[in-house]
Amino acid sequence: MKIIEVITHSGNISSVKSIAEQYGAIDQWTAANSDDEERQVVRLLVDDPQRQIIMDALQNILSTNTSSRIVVLPVEVSLPLSESDDKNKDTNKSSSGSSTREELFQSISKNAELNSNFILLVILSTIVAAIGLIENNVAVVIGAMVIAPLLAPNIALALAAALGDIPLMLTSLRTNLAGLTLAFTLSLILGWLLPINLDSHELMSRTYVGLDSVVLALASGAAAVLSLTTGLSSVLVGVMVAVALLPPAATVGLMLGSGEMNLALGAGLLLAVNIVCVNLSAKIVFLLRGIKPRTWLEKRKARQSIIIYIVFWIMTLLVLLIAIYLHGNWYKA
Repeated sequence: MKIIEVITHSGNISSVKSIAEQYGAIDQWTAANSDDEERQVVRLLVDDPQRQIIMDALQNILSTNTSSRIVVLPVEVSLPLSESDDKNKDTNKSSSGSSTREELFQSISKNAELNSNFILLVILSTIVAAIGLIENNVAVVIGAMVIAPLLAPNIALALAAALGDIPLMLTSLRTNLAGLTLAFTLSLILGWLLPINLDSHELMSRTYVGLDSVVLALASGAAAVLSLTTGLSSVLVGVMVAVALLPPAATVGLMLGSGEMNLALGAGLLLAVNIVCVNLSAKIVFLLRGIKPRTWLEKRKARQSIIIYIVFWIMTLLVLLIAIYLHGNWYKA
């Protein structure tokens, strides 16, 4: 449940109220805008299932009005309880909530930006991961997984394909490439400077990839998007640990820096599998959750990008599976 606040010209107020009544807003109320007498504020108390359709309807009538604004506000408690709240209370079930297209875009695109915070987090998490891998310290490696920001641009890439948003797609690709390049370069330097402990289980476990790694990455990528679309963002911590991208990237650099080419190849395959599977499963979940553009023209563009996106990642995964098979046979030989 959230509040949709609509700030618009007084002539649009009746249309906004009609939308609220038509699509079942729980409550609505109007307030004058003290800074602008020509504009008024309408607040709609909306349950999660109705939020997206009401947001779309409001944008359809207000899109040509540049002075209008729609703001979504969180609601901690609303009394008296609505019928849906009573139902969840009686059945001892809690509603998981659901994020709208606009809310997802705001939260995901913000975390996919290439800025000083992203770069600093990559540097710090790479150093922490490299030390944890070399010293076989699982707690340190998990800490590096949690603070590493590399999952966000991959999820943003899947969302960009779902919405047909080319600028977000380019931003996500740039951020992802910059983060992986920085992590690889820094770990390469550390692998050249520091002695590598090949008896470290944490390090050596990142040099092998099998079908179980593929299944894990697919499931984790799906769980990441599901947690975002349902509002259960706390699940992301577990996802970041399950399908971390940084430890394999750091392992590739460490192994190359120490001259272990075969082990570096295994870590590189694991990293590639994680990236491909996260992007593929994330896109499929966005598709199943009905995350798509609002207008028909945007939907047509998105449909093209979805087909290209899914086919590309499936073909890439097939190539990786062949490479995993060949690498496994070569390693055994």
